[in-house]
Amino acid sequence: MGETLHALGIEWPKLIAQTINFAIVLFVLWKWAYQPVLKMLELRREKVAESITNADKIKAELAATEARRQEILNQARDQAGKLIEEARAAAARVQAQETQRAVAQAEQIVAKAQEATAQDHARMLMELKREVGRLVVQTTAAVTGKVLTPDDQRRLIEEANRQLTA
Repeated sequence: MGETLHALGIEWPKLIAQTINFAIVLFVLWKWAYQPVLKMLELRREKVAESITNADKIKAELAATEARRQEILNQARDQAGKLIEEARAAAARVQAQETQRAVAQAEQIVAKAQEATAQDHARMLMELKREVGRLVVQTTAAVTGKVLTPDDQRRLIEEANRQLTA
C-alpha cells in the first residue's frame, strides 16, 4: 500500500500536513466567515418573519379601521337623515304656524273692515236721518207757511225716523 500511495504521489507527512492545514482553514472560515453569515441569515429570517407578522397586524388594523370608518359613515348618514327629517318637520310646523297666523290676521282684517263698514253705515244712517229730518222740517215749514217751534221740529224728526226705520 505504501508503494501504491507513493505511485500516486501521496506522501504521508504531506498528507497529514495538508489535512491539518485544511482543518485550520476550515476552523478559521467556520469561526470568522460562516458563523457571521449564518447569524446574518438568521437575523434576516427573523426580520422577515417579524415583517410578515407586522404586515398581518397592519392588515387587521386596516380592516378594523375601515370597519370603524364605515360605521362612522353609516352613523353620520343616519344622523344626517334624522336632521333632515327634523328640519322638514320644523319647516312644516313653521309653515303651519305662519299659515295660522296669516289666517288669524286675515280674519282680524276682515273683522275690522266689517266693523268699520258697520260704523260707516251707522254714521251714514245717522246723517241720513238728520238730513231727512231737516228736509221734513224744512218742507213742512215751506208747505204750511208757518214757523215751527222746536217741539214741533223734534216731533216731526222723530216721526220721520220711525218711518225710515220701519
